[in-house]
Amino acid sequence: MRKEVTVGNKIIGDNSPCFVIAEIGINHNGSVDLAKRMIDEAVMAGCDAVKFQKRTVTKVYTPEELDVYRPNYYGSTNRDLKLGLELSYEDYCIIDEYCRDKKIMWFASCWDLDSVDFIEQFDVPCHKVASAMLTDDEFLLKLKSLGKPILLSTGMSSMEEIRHAVDLLGEDNLVLFHCTSTYPTNHTEINLRVIEAFREEFSCPIGYSGHERGLLPSILSVELGANSVERHITVDRTLWGSDQAASLEPEGLRRMVRDIREVKKILGDGNKKVYDSELPVRDKLRKTKKVLI
Repeated sequence: MRKEVTVGNKIIGDNSPCFVIAEIGINHNGSVDLAKRMIDEAVMAGCDAVKFQKRTVTKVYTPEELDVYRPNYYGSTNRDLKLGLELSYEDYCIIDEYCRDKKIMWFASCWDLDSVDFIEQFDVPCHKVASAMLTDDEFLLKLKSLGKPILLSTGMSSMEEIRHAVDLLGEDNLVLFHCTSTYPTNHTEINLRVIEAFREEFSCPIGYSGHERGLLPSILSVELGANSVERHITVDRTLWGSDQAASLEPEGLRRMVRDIREVKKILGDGNKKVYDSELPVRDKLRKTKKVLI
């Protein structure tokens, strides 16, 4: 029997509505006001949660990487860029209160151990593992020790690496996300049938984290068995930032969530039946003729 995972007041599993995550990521561009606008859009669309990204810049990047000349929105170096994209403790306090008021869950993808401790101050309901962190055993074990649900993305990872991570974490409190780490992802590299392969090999819920343009792959992923869908969101794809082009604007987000909610209704349970709504039509149109054999 396939396992289920409880995140906050929601259940991720085959018998529950698809758990939809609106990834704000770093699309807030360091602005709490912009983050609030995206939270509002996620709430209006009917998403279950919003997600951010958190890095301790001086731990994730070397001094040499940070000192690289890189003209950007915040200054002239890579350091200016990475620091400009990070929200402060005070910012997250505001976000935490705002999400509570809006009655939507929030959590984050952390990129280092210190960031895990930072985000844990807000008692988030789960932790998301970015694809880049899938092979960091120390990081995975840190998250496992917290006893909270773990959502694991598998972009740029081989099956051997994925199996190792799953063995390390266990499947009891895990959601495994199919993902291709290209922004945006070409349709020829989305490979949604990996969801079916994951469902065959693993007993934990399977999700889909998409970076494509458009809506169709995310909607189809639910038909193939995804119990959760995650997409980057923005208020305007023309805003400055590396993830904006692979993000959904408000109207696209609303349409995606609407259609995802309908997929399980449309698929049904597979048991052929005569519906009550068909009975008047049957009485009107069908003339029963029995053939004696």
